[in-house]
Amino acid sequence: MGAQTGPMTTNTISEHPFPPFEQRALAGRVALVAGATRGAGRAIAVSLARAGAHVWCTGRSTAGRPSDYGRPETLDGTLALIAEHGGRAEAHVCDHLDPDQVRALVERIDAVHGRLDILVDDIGGEAYMSRGESFWQRDLEAGMRQLRTGLITHVITAHAALPLLTRRPGGLVVDITDGTEEYNGTHFRDSVWLDLTKTAVSRFAFGLGHELRAAGATAVAITPGWLRSELMLEAFSTTEETWWADSLDADRDLPPADFAISESPHLLGRAVTALAADPDRGRFTTRTVSTFALARHYGFSDTDGSRPDSWGYIAAKEKHGRADPEAFR
Repeated sequence: MGAQTGPMTTNTISEHPFPPFEQRALAGRVALVAGATRGAGRAIAVSLARAGAHVWCTGRSTAGRPSDYGRPETLDGTLALIAEHGGRAEAHVCDHLDPDQVRALVERIDAVHGRLDILVDDIGGEAYMSRGESFWQRDLEAGMRQLRTGLITHVITAHAALPLLTRRPGGLVVDITDGTEEYNGTHFRDSVWLDLTKTAVSRFAFGLGHELRAAGATAVAITPGWLRSELMLEAFSTTEETWWADSLDADRDLPPADFAISESPHLLGRAVTALAADPDRGRFTTRTVSTFALARHYGFSDTDGSRPDSWGYIAAKEKHGRADPEAFR
């Protein structure tokens, strides 16, 4: 970031004006973003819509009907953001653990568009995590809820959507996960429940990529770094405007200093959009790639103009005992 003393905080998603829809990179494409209510899923939906795709957004939280996550964000809010940023979208309440609901959704997309070009599954199950409990000590149903939400939703959704997505060549499946192949291959992710869920999502994308080759489609898993979601900002008693200064404030316990390497959800949105717009995206099929790797490959940055490399920062800190977050932005 050169001589800057920290990221330049801004709420702007893009400084460029919108071209007409027919000139946008994803004009005519149809996308389904599962888990578009908040965080990364919301940012992905907004970014795809800005690029011209017609985005079908799903979740369980609507105005007056929150999900069991207990968060204030809603699908209505996602639609409002998409409209504000010049996009086209529809919102549908859908429980992705219910195969009948997912099939009905895909049938609706088929009836309206006759095609599906992009499937993004961002349902993660992080809200059901529990720390400090061994695998056998944790309540079985609670652990299974995390596994079902973070992994089985991906399986159910892909199974219902792939017959439509593979109807014509060029389709893209993106599974959002946590951790690069290198990191997860050598690190235990806090608990068996989380470790199994996240590594299995990457393996799911790996397997889909092999089977989708015959249909001319691509499957990729993408991992963000330390995501600066609404939930994380609230948990650390900071804001999108103050997170950098708060992270480096030695008088504060929260957020931790490492939060200075965090990235906004929009970096992930831009990563998915750049991949979807790339006619040679098949080079990434079966892989788990980071937002940083895609940002470097395609030449985009986060909303503050930086390019956070969370996983590189973690590796450097493990090797040397410390690392400067600004050197990895």
